[in-house]
Amino acid sequence: MDKIIVQGGFPLYGTVKVSGAKNSALPILFSTLLASGNHKLRNIPHLKDIESTLELLQSLNCETTLENHVVTVKTEKTKNLEAHYDLVRKMRAGVLCLGPLLARYGFARVSLPGGCAIGARPINLHLDALEKMGAEIKIAEGYVEATCPKLTGAIIVFDTVTVTGTENILMAATLAQGTTRIENAAKEPEVLDLATYLNKMGAKIKGAGTGIITVEGVTELKAAEFDIMPDRIEAGTLLLAGAISSGEIEIEGFDPELVESVTLKLREIGFKIESLPQGRKGLKIYSSTKWGATDVTTAPFPGFATDLQAQFMALMCLADGTSIINEAIFENRFMHVQELLRLGADISPRTHVAIVRGKPGGLTGAPVMATDLRASASLVLAGLAARGQTTVSRIYHLDRGYENLEKKLASLGANIQRSQ
Repeated sequence: MDKIIVQGGFPLYGTVKVSGAKNSALPILFSTLLASGNHKLRNIPHLKDIESTLELLQSLNCETTLENHVVTVKTEKTKNLEAHYDLVRKMRAGVLCLGPLLARYGFARVSLPGGCAIGARPINLHLDALEKMGAEIKIAEGYVEATCPKLTGAIIVFDTVTVTGTENILMAATLAQGTTRIENAAKEPEVLDLATYLNKMGAKIKGAGTGIITVEGVTELKAAEFDIMPDRIEAGTLLLAGAISSGEIEIEGFDPELVESVTLKLREIGFKIESLPQGRKGLKIYSSTKWGATDVTTAPFPGFATDLQAQFMALMCLADGTSIINEAIFENRFMHVQELLRLGADISPRTHVAIVRGKPGGLTGAPVMATDLRASASLVLAGLAARGQTTVSRIYHLDRGYENLEKKLASLGANIQRSQ
């Protein structure tokens, strides 16, 4: 099993480009199930989750190719309406085939999802919404079976903000009869990206990116082409890598507004960050040998992303002062804390809150184990700043969501390598 070995103490310098967003690519790939024809999607990152998605699409009678970050999906009508456990268990996003299959074919049998073990993340909000649109739902033998000859538009009010729930209902509503109104919808940029592609396919969606989305159902959609947005979580991770290594790097190829919640915090604690010059999209972070502590509470977009909480905690382990990090999205997203403690961090975790007592220069390399995708990144970042060698095991989590992260960091001067 692969692992990453990091020799700490090397500041990062240079320029790096952000890859396409996994969290945009996955729902858009599943949206191809809504329309026959040749879909062409550019800026697709090479990730394990992308491979798993393409494998799932192939099982549903789609022909797929991936070359030079371009995916083509040839979608035809299929008689197989089951997303098997062996495919869906690898990633939670597999549940996103439920809405498209049900909307187009009137039936879907989808395994309950897997993915990172960072909390329960139930899909009851998805199922309740589909029932309001006329679906009959059964759960048996670990599968969701949904039946409805023709979904009907409805007013959907989510009790809590759900990104995948918003995406699933958004896709289902495109082919429903009548108008669907989604209230308390997720505002994430990836939801807007999905809606933009669906509209290119012929959907009639308004309000994506806000808390209320309206979808007027149409009878048919057609295949289209699209450029996937840059990965704001990777951009934030790279910013934090520059910060924790006391480096000076340029991160290009993304809209700085996508990571504003992170840059505000970094500026608050003493880092200088500027937009790239000459019309280049991106940010430059300047080196700092000492930074202060700050408190963070995760929140849906545009708040501080839960997907950057673990990486930011690694930075706070080296801050001058005490930070309080409140994880308000997932109930089990502090599993990286025990591994950071192995590196010498001083953290008191509670159920949803962690008190981090910063120790400038106080981390020491050690063997650690990744427990989920973002925890993997936090341990790599901690290793960049730790004295000595840090070995991160179980990095298959990392490969699910970061494209060649160790190569990007090495190009900036990190002493980092992958090993078996």
